[in-house]
Amino acid sequence: MDRPVALVTGSTSGIGTGIARRLSADGYAVILHSRSSVQAGESLAAELGNASYVQADLAVEADRIRLVRQAATLWGRLDVLVNNAGISQVIPHTDLAAATPEVWQRLNDVNVVAPFRLIAEAEPFLRAAGRSGRAGCVVNVSSHAGVRPKGASIPYAATKAALNHVTRLLALSLAPDIRVNAVAPGLVDTPLTADWTAAQRLWREHSPMRRAARPEDIAQAVAMLIASDYLTGEILLSDGGLNLT
Repeated sequence: MDRPVALVTGSTSGIGTGIARRLSADGYAVILHSRSSVQAGESLAAELGNASYVQADLAVEADRIRLVRQAATLWGRLDVLVNNAGISQVIPHTDLAAATPEVWQRLNDVNVVAPFRLIAEAEPFLRAAGRSGRAGCVVNVSSHAGVRPKGASIPYAATKAALNHVTRLLALSLAPDIRVNAVAPGLVDTPLTADWTAAQRLWREHSPMRRAARPEDIAQAVAMLIASDYLTGEILLSDGGLNLT
């Protein structure tokens, strides 16, 4: 298959769907993924055309391995991995007791360990892409909470900070065959954030762009990092300039 292939985790809603649509429009065959929304994934795959859907629970190691291997065998190659899937839990930063070891472990397993393990499993396929003339590419979807002392909870923010550092470490370890970057969104307008009135007000009133991001904005940033043949190890803060205030 001449068309490059991209696996986008967590791609049946929100940011992930925006990324999948953008990469499909850019000429990629796309492997969609989710933990549970199978019907939505299959419907989106049918809509996009050059797309397939694979269900996997990224908290389960066997599922991580199966997801990458299925993705690589569907079209015989894997050029891009977008680690978009992640989980969160809202806990006030002052409520230390609520941030239990179970919360820390669950968020870390999906937000840090899973992306790392997917990259490790995808490494030979991405290196093969690099040997064919263009470096394989990984984009991790992080959060501005991993850069600034913000976020739904301290465990969530810490996992995103860890993902940012993993991104830099892997950019060094895997170059030049594989480039590794991250996008760190601020607030993004999705059904999940529709009732986050305080955050919506913050972005409208204090960010230079005077609005939250749309999924398409983050998809554009991801597509830009994929299109570059030179950038690696970058954490692209995509919060409409709120970090400047």
